[in-house]
Formats: sequence, structure tokens, C-alpha cells
Amino acid sequence: MMVHMLTGDNARTARAVADTVGIDPDNVRAEVLPDDKADAVEAIQADGTRAAMVGDGVNDAPALAAATVGVAIGSGTDVAIEAADVTLMRSDPYHVVRALNVSEGTMSKIRQNLVWALGYNTLLIPLASLGLLQPVLAAGAMALSSVSVLSNSLLFRRYDPDDRYRLAGLLRRE
Repeated sequence: MMVHMLTGDNARTARAVADTVGIDPDNVRAEVLPDDKADAVEAIQADGTRAAMVGDGVNDAPALAAATVGVAIGSGTDVAIEAADVTLMRSDPYHVVRALNVSEGTMSKIRQNLVWALGYNTLLIPLASLGLLQPVLAAGAMALSSVSVLSNSLLFRRYDPDDRYRLAGLLRRE
């Protein structure tokens, strides 16, 4: 993942913020106009790369709408929140990383459950169709499979997005 900063602020402020959150200075563009932000997002996506845009103001709305995923900061303007796909309730950039980690964890859980369900169905449906599995056992196996998927999903309650955050080092948090 590459992190870029597109801001309407002056270069000095942009560099200071980028340094604070750990963004490579080469990926910082300051004094960018709203339409130029949208153009920059579209340029990143031109080769098929997916881009997420985080913003909080009216000037970010075109770029939020252009991005694959637009993330509005909850304290932002109504226009930005409306243009975004996701709205975070806090203004701390750390929560963007947390949201990404929760999203990745959720997708991982979904994949695990799909693999389990596909494996179960691939193995047991032919057995039941051929009459090699008694109906009572098939019903019990189906219930066990459903409980297994549900139990695996409930394990997500123990997921801590901060664990990956500390390891990823994408942003520094004091």
C-alpha cells in the first residue's frame, strides 16, 4: 500500500503533517486545488490501481467521489460525508488504518467461512445424493457446519485491529 497526501495547505504544513504520520515526503503534494485532487486520484486509478481518498471538506468531495473508496472524516462537511463511501466518527488518521485493518479482517473471516462451506458441500452433498449418508446424519452434519461457520464468525469479536496496526507501522502514533 502506498500512502499519498494531496492537500490544499502550503508545502511547509504538508511536510510537517506528513512527517508526523509517517508519509514519504516524495508522496506529498501541497497547494493542490479540488479538481486537481480528483485528477490525481483518477491518474492513480488509470492503470487499474484501486485508490482510497480520505478527506473532510467541500474541496475534497470531487476526489472522494472519484476514488474507489472515499473516506470522510466524521467532523467534516456534509458535502464530503455525502460524497464518501465510508464515514469515520473521529478525525484521527490512525482510525483510517484501523478501518482498513477491520476491513481486511472481515474479508479474511468471510473467506474462511466460504472455504469451509464449499469444502463441506463438495464433500457431503455427493455422499448424500448417492445415499451413502443417512438423512439424519446429513441433517446433523449440516447443523454442525452451520454452527462451525457461526462460531468462526463470532471469533471476530476477539479481533483487535491495533495488533496489526502496531506491526504494520503505516502511521506512527505516540
